[in-house]
Amino acid sequence: MGPLSETTPQASADAALPLLRIDTVGKQFGGFTAVDGVSLDIKAGEFFALLGPSGCGKTTLLRMLAGFETPDTGRILLHGEDVARMPPHQRPVNMMFQSYALFPHLNVRDNIAFGLRRAGMPRAEINARVAELLALVRLEGLEKRRPEQLSGGQRQRVALARAVARRPQLLLLDEPLAALDKKLRDSTQRELLALQRKLGLTFIVVTHDQDEAMTLADRIGVMNAGRLAQVATPRQLYEEPRSRWVAEFVGDVNIIEGRIETREAGRLRVTTQGAGALTALAPRHLGDAADVCVAIRPEKIRVSQRAPAQDFAAGTINRLEGTIANVSYLGSVSSYTIALDGGATLRASLANAARVSADAYAVGQRVTAWFAPEDCIVLDR
Repeated sequence: MGPLSETTPQASADAALPLLRIDTVGKQFGGFTAVDGVSLDIKAGEFFALLGPSGCGKTTLLRMLAGFETPDTGRILLHGEDVARMPPHQRPVNMMFQSYALFPHLNVRDNIAFGLRRAGMPRAEINARVAELLALVRLEGLEKRRPEQLSGGQRQRVALARAVARRPQLLLLDEPLAALDKKLRDSTQRELLALQRKLGLTFIVVTHDQDEAMTLADRIGVMNAGRLAQVATPRQLYEEPRSRWVAEFVGDVNIIEGRIETREAGRLRVTTQGAGALTALAPRHLGDAADVCVAIRPEKIRVSQRAPAQDFAAGTINRLEGTIANVSYLGSVSSYTIALDGGATLRASLANAARVSADAYAVGQRVTAWFAPEDCIVLDR
């Protein structure tokens, strides 16, 4: 084998390094801890989302990555180099702000070319790069318009083109779609994802919009009170939350408190408050605590006017009786609130598969709700 195909130990080690390593980073403002010892690795070419409620520290963390804030503790390693105290203009990082921050006196072309001119790129290369970006974000023919002559979606695309013009190793996006209406936001999400894949850049987006994070991101870091509560793929985050807080924050969920009575063959028998005894699979990360809560996503719950026709063996299904207390028609699904005979309340979401549904339920109607043990997520209280 020739020398070009050989890999040295140092080259293998470099290839294994993440593009970005955040190592126990902390930041305080006065006596308030905004970011509390966060550690995180992000791979090259990854689309990563920081998700969390207002004040959780996600924007402060993003500003430290951009260089607009300096960590009090920890390191920020980009390709193995600590950039935590490097000025923003010296980092191979760019940031797209929520307000877009376009120059009102410059037209579309000059807004996109601004950073390239500051970097001293030759005019011919600037013209070629700007033409490429205009085509990429579908703004050909609008080069001479100023920001006030553009729609919100067009301004967003100009800001995005300007942000990627210098081909940063890392692009940071702070609530980039917050100013758009829902329909435009949905279409722009698809465009943003396609652009990221085409350019092969690493994107980190900060958002409080769960749907946006789930749509865009390869992985999501959920932040709470300055810390990362969980880092996982969208599916893992929704189906396998590691704490009650994450389960309640991400998506809609029913939470029923209870106590583990038996553990046998990978299954738990949980006596609950208001829903009787439930059978659930034992999660790997659950400790020895007896006091737990059972989380069930509304779409996992099936509802019928009678008990299921199948002859279920004991413990293979959880079956509860109750009365419909509220109905919400949401177009693609209907949401039902069920007052269980035991005193607890469940929310079930059923797809409206037919235009006129014979399976719709009315307030006051008696129903049976059932779900499998694998649909239950058992978590520490």
